[in-house]
Amino acid sequence: MPKTPLYETFAAQGASFGEYAGAETPARFGETSAEIAALRQSAGVYDLGWRAKLLATGDDRVRWFNGMVTNNIKDLPQNQGLYSFLLNAQGQIQADMYVYNRADHILVDTDESQVARVRELFDKYIIMDDVAISDASEKLSAIGIQGPGSAEVLKRLGHDVAALKPLEIVETSLGEAGISIVRRDWPGPAFEVWASAPNLPTLWASLTAGGAKSVGSDAYESMRVLLGMPRYGVDIGDRDLPQETGQERALNFRKGCYVGQEIVERIHSRGKVHRSFAGLIIEGSAPHPGAAVQSQGKQIGEVRSVATLPVNGSSRTFALASLRRDALPAGAPLQVGESNATLSDLPFKIE
Repeated sequence: MPKTPLYETFAAQGASFGEYAGAETPARFGETSAEIAALRQSAGVYDLGWRAKLLATGDDRVRWFNGMVTNNIKDLPQNQGLYSFLLNAQGQIQADMYVYNRADHILVDTDESQVARVRELFDKYIIMDDVAISDASEKLSAIGIQGPGSAEVLKRLGHDVAALKPLEIVETSLGEAGISIVRRDWPGPAFEVWASAPNLPTLWASLTAGGAKSVGSDAYESMRVLLGMPRYGVDIGDRDLPQETGQERALNFRKGCYVGQEIVERIHSRGKVHRSFAGLIIEGSAPHPGAAVQSQGKQIGEVRSVATLPVNGSSRTFALASLRRDALPAGAPLQVGESNATLSDLPFKIE
């Protein structure tokens, strides 16, 4: 399993490691509850070295990419990104990714666990096109900073990011090192800082000195669930159709042809899908991913992600699930194992 570029830095700090999205990264630096509190109430900084960076070059790159993914690459402004799916001919999701227009190349940002499959599919469809795909992950990596105080931490370091739009990139520097700052498209303030691998330790030290708390993947994962952001391979599978994920931000219905478009358009024109991505508040013991969700004794779906968070001196459990839409009677109680469950809008609201 690959280690993230900051592995040795974190090992020297005594971090506890684990696997996340295909790479070995800090799972926690201390108490997970305190790390979650930083992400919710102040600012937490975390490793994003488990995100892989692919570069697409060549004169045909824009046209070719526009015919590969579900979102509109052709009209994407420079230094702006979007979220997108890669489908098969049956319209099933094979990967998800962020795609950025970097003027002379396209940058693809996806999980390390997906990158081999993404490259395989890209290579399959590059036939007579002037497109070359290369892996930049060893040269370029990222650190995340999230929470209501995250923009203020960056401002203390000389970077005013208040006006950045979601998935907009600004080029700047930290000392003599060039960096890029991207506003994430998650609910609430969250940013990524991209830098070359040799500059990451200094960047991490600057962010923590600026007031951000070191956070591991355990806390990050809990916040991901709380914010209702699905993760490919966990909440989204390779048999799921785009409209079943609730991620309309990944779709564009005016862009022209792409792999799997016919199925997506058919669902769009009918205005109906069989399953939906939903949030559940669990009352009782926390279920495991894969646990059946039942209504009136019949299974109507399954849990895909679970997070138990400290809230006001106690703990509450939240889950992301895939549910059959035609089996959701209004107001009917739901059960997950021995626990009761209540449907919730996403992101989850906590007092």
